[in-house]
Formats: sequence, C-alpha cells, structure tokens
Amino acid sequence: MKRLIIALQKSGRLREGSLELLKECGLKIDYRDGQLKVITSDYPAELLFLRNSDIPQYVADGVVDLGIVGSNLLEEDETPVEIVQELNFSKCRLSFAVPKTSEIQTLEDLQGKRIATSYPNSVRKYLQQNGITAEIHTISGSVEIAPALDLSDSIADIVSTGNTLLQNNLREVFPFLYSEAVLIKGPNFNVEKQVLLDQLLFRIQSVLAGNENKYILLNAPKEKLSTICEILPGMKSPTILPLAVEGWVSVHSVVKQKEVWQVIQRLKSEGAEGILVCPIEKMVS
Repeated sequence: MKRLIIALQKSGRLREGSLELLKECGLKIDYRDGQLKVITSDYPAELLFLRNSDIPQYVADGVVDLGIVGSNLLEEDETPVEIVQELNFSKCRLSFAVPKTSEIQTLEDLQGKRIATSYPNSVRKYLQQNGITAEIHTISGSVEIAPALDLSDSIADIVSTGNTLLQNNLREVFPFLYSEAVLIKGPNFNVEKQVLLDQLLFRIQSVLAGNENKYILLNAPKEKLSTICEILPGMKSPTILPLAVEGWVSVHSVVKQKEVWQVIQRLKSEGAEGILVCPIEKMVS
C-alpha cells in the first residue's frame, strides 16, 4: 500500500504544531519523544523526524515526499522545493536587533556595521537589495550574545515574542523577513501519490478554514433583518429560522475570526440579541 512519507522537525517549535495539525486532519499518530519514525493509522502516511535543516534537501532529492518547515529556512538555503500549502502556525520574523544603548535606528544605520546571524544568505540578500554594505559574521546558535562580546554591532535573528531579546538587553530595530510553517514537495515528487496529496491538502485546508472562521448565532427583530444580513453575508447567505416569539428570527452565519468583535458591535447596534460565537472544527467549501 502506498503511503505519503512526510518529514517533520525532530525537535523544536515546529514539531508540536505539525503533529497537532496532522491529528486535526484525522491522522492517528502514536508518537513518543525520541521516535524517528511513525506510521499513522486512518490515513496512509509515514512520518520521519529529521533535523530541521536537513528536511528541504531530503524533499528535493525525493527521499521523502513532503516536509513541514519554516519558510525562512527555504529563503536561507534556496533548495529547489515547492511550497504547496501555507499552514498558518509557527509565525515569526527575521529581524535586526541591537543593544538598547545603540544609536542604530534604521536600515541606513547598518552601513559598514558588523552583523552576527545564523541566516547569512537571507541577510546578505536583503542588504544587497537595499544597497547596504556590512560585515556579516555567521554564528550557529546563541546569536544574542554577540554584541555583548563585541563580536558585532547588530544581530539578525528569528523573533517570535521578543522575550529573548529583552533578556539579553537587546531591542528590535525592524523585521525584514516573515516566516510561517509550510508544507513542501520536491521536483521528484512521486506523481502516483498525487491522489494522497490531494486528500491531505483537502483536510488541511478544511482545518485551516475552520480555525480562521467562527460560527455566529443571534436573535434579531424581523424589521432589522435586511440590515443584519448585510452585516452577515456568510459563505453564501445567512441561515434564517423563525422563532416562537412573533416578529423575531434566529440568524446563523460564519464570520472571519479577525472580524468577530467588529461584527458583534455592529449587530448589537442594529438590535441583535443573544449573540453566540462558536468555534468551527472543520469547514468544507
């Protein structure tokens, strides 16, 4: 039986998010720390847990069918792989940061400065695109310590919450590259497995759509129904059901999660009552 072979990060911030997403997609995964291989049930897949930096090359060479990595890694090593789906988790940014007492404030201030980073290719490309010349020092890990040791004037590193910068007496100057988890395939992808990939993408997209939307229910007076329907277009149009109370209806719809509070305020101003907002586990269009 054919299986999709999917490479995941062996350790680090992406692994947990990848496993959670695949489980939400219906893959039963019996994983324990330290395992390097897991065969899933309820879906024909084999998960390999590899060093993060090795995944793009394994995918490009066709050793594995798919991989989940941060898009910043692809920008850095330029391995010939294709992003087939953005996954909307493990979002972060690659930023320049300096000691809190530094006078560096802008991109132009980096001219002629020393920059320590684990992402030399990404930094070099960005600086060249903007006509900035700087001395780049490649460091593997613990980049934040470089300014304190007088190895650099600035660093370029992955920032998520910014807590690590604060702990090392650094401040973020500005981000120059944004990253999130992505699903990738290589030029040697086995076309006989395309049906399996299509099925997996369908599941992933349904989960992501559910995460990005909320189900909303409310009671509304009939005379305000037209206005409320304009606020709540839903996927096609809201579902409207009569209530036992004369002159009132129940309205059901879907709204973008990022728009929920604005929509609620508008609905309340138009006389809506009993507004409920519920999570959506999956959303199939």
